[in-house]
Amino acid sequence: MRFLNWMPAALQMPEPELIDHAGLDSVVYLRIYLTGLKIFVPIAIIAFTIMVPVNYTNGTLEHSNLTYSDIDKLSISNIPPGSQRFWTHLVMAYVFSFWTCYVLKKEYEIIASMRLQFLASEHRRPDQFTVLVRNVPPDPDESVTELVEHFFLVNHPDHYLTYQVVYNANKLSELIKEKKKRQNWLDFYQLKYSRSQSKKPSLKTGFLGLWGERVDAIDFYASEVERLSKEIFAEREKITNNPKYVMPAAFVSFKTQWGAAVCAQTQQSRNPTIWLTEWAPEPRDVYWDNLAIPYVSLTIRRLIIAVAFFFLTFFFMIPIAFVQTLANIEGIEKTVPFLKPIIEVKAVKSFIQGFLPGIALKIFLIFLPSILMLMSKFEGFSSISSLERRSASRYYIFQFINVFLGSIITGTAFQQLNKFIHQSANDIPKTIGVSIPMKATFFITYIMVDGWAGVAGEILRLKPLIFYHLRNSFMVKTEKDREEAMDPGSLGFNTGEPQIQLYFLLGLVYAVVTPILLPFIIIFFGLAYVVYRHQIINVYNQEYESAAAFWPDVHGRIIAALVVSQLLLMGLLGTKAAAQSTPLLIALPVLTIWFHMFCKGRYEPAFVRYPLQEAMMKDTLDRMREPYLNLKDSLQDAYIHPDFKGGDDNDSDLANEDWELEPALVPTKRHSQKTTPLTSKHGSSGPLLSEVQEN
Repeated sequence: MRFLNWMPAALQMPEPELIDHAGLDSVVYLRIYLTGLKIFVPIAIIAFTIMVPVNYTNGTLEHSNLTYSDIDKLSISNIPPGSQRFWTHLVMAYVFSFWTCYVLKKEYEIIASMRLQFLASEHRRPDQFTVLVRNVPPDPDESVTELVEHFFLVNHPDHYLTYQVVYNANKLSELIKEKKKRQNWLDFYQLKYSRSQSKKPSLKTGFLGLWGERVDAIDFYASEVERLSKEIFAEREKITNNPKYVMPAAFVSFKTQWGAAVCAQTQQSRNPTIWLTEWAPEPRDVYWDNLAIPYVSLTIRRLIIAVAFFFLTFFFMIPIAFVQTLANIEGIEKTVPFLKPIIEVKAVKSFIQGFLPGIALKIFLIFLPSILMLMSKFEGFSSISSLERRSASRYYIFQFINVFLGSIITGTAFQQLNKFIHQSANDIPKTIGVSIPMKATFFITYIMVDGWAGVAGEILRLKPLIFYHLRNSFMVKTEKDREEAMDPGSLGFNTGEPQIQLYFLLGLVYAVVTPILLPFIIIFFGLAYVVYRHQIINVYNQEYESAAAFWPDVHGRIIAALVVSQLLLMGLLGTKAAAQSTPLLIALPVLTIWFHMFCKGRYEPAFVRYPLQEAMMKDTLDRMREPYLNLKDSLQDAYIHPDFKGGDDNDSDLANEDWELEPALVPTKRHSQKTTPLTSKHGSSGPLLSEVQEN
């Protein structure tokens, strides 16, 4: 068992040190898994103590002609209509809901406090003093640069410090990317020639090198690099000297955090559609391509994407329905008897029912996050963190409609297909009500295939390993290519968080209905917490820091899952002749929504605004520590477009080095110091910060 030694090591690092090491975003992401454990472990204990005996000690399914399994005997479907035992489910629904709300309130309170403490204790960063100004109105007498400076000198005379206008540098970015590709090929052919000088490398200039004139490869790419360098220089000159490349937006910096907080959180003009201000993302979080999008087009873009997302979501029901035919193939045997000899083969039957539906559904979902991220980029969000939050929100909606509702609706129809055909229309709602709990079998296999196997694949890094070897075999030409292929990347919030939310939904929906699902979810949360703690400490780089700005979205989605579970239970009891319980259940979603509004008003402001009291305290402490700091020199270049710094990937990181690097705490296994310079004493030795600075 020595290969499991990483588990206790992953749990040893205390949370405050983990925040210093990997940022607050990573720590709060881990707390989502902890929240799942806090909610579902007590619920599972109560459910198996009370709910399972109540459900199992009935013989309703045995005396029916429904298709069922032994697991279904532990569900609410095994209780006869009109039974007094439904009062147990009603009481447990209240107990589970109140416990969930209690845990969520405590977590919201803790994380809001952690965020404010993090912002107060964090050392000086450019985004703490900077505001992003959008929709600067046109003026016939002044350019955008003159207008921005004049406006803030007049309206913020005591706190305004400097500004940096936003340029449309998208064409310049394309030229720099093209130059990097050509330079990489040049390095490859030079290396190839240095190893074997018997013959100079050559290539054809046509499409993919398949036809065209054959030329010397080194001379060709050297001339291409030189040509692109001249074009890049000319494009830079054109952008800086031509006013039409200046966008009606700017990064405006202030002398104090208090001044920046006032500007970011107030209306600047009597016309609320111009001079729009918001907190600037930190420099590495800025998504520069979208800053060149005119503000007036953002509403149209978001409308287009909303329509596109609607069609993407509902047309995806077709493959989901096909997957469910595989999941419930026994139910079709009676209707399509000629398939019975094949299905009855034990190995085939076990594979089809146990693994094929989950695997097929997972394959369908592989390409979805990339599509949703492209849609978010088209909408025009100005930071990577906001792109990931919007993509995560859409991914969750998609999974809720297709994976959850789609699986229940289509799966129920196919599972009880024979009964649907031979019964009157008035009895169909009752059959659906009985069959919904039976979908727990499919979701158990889905959790095992998607959740357990996904966590195992994460610790083994199978997907990155396979992609690395493929890239190393076919695409790696230089050492720089190899370094990029080995880059571990960052924690994928836009894909990981919606997956967690789906398991919250499944757990809350089936806690009262089919409690046997809960242990599988608890195992997922426990394993995922340990694995991702290890990955955050030793593997992933930190791409940006939003100070847990995503937590209100997480809280809201868990509340939505709780309300859905209550509504589904209400509908289910309605089909079980337990209508007398409906008035008592109506109060539950009302109370849950009231609780959500309370948390939104009490804790959410800490995630969308920065208290002026906190800003003033931070300014006072900073003045005491560094009374003669020249803040303007540090802020003047913080928000210059990276492509104006020579196009080097590391320039933006080096520019912010003084803001982000702190004394080293501990060494770690992480080899890349690209964006996460701090190290951990609870891993194996790695480069210390002093060594990084010396190099």
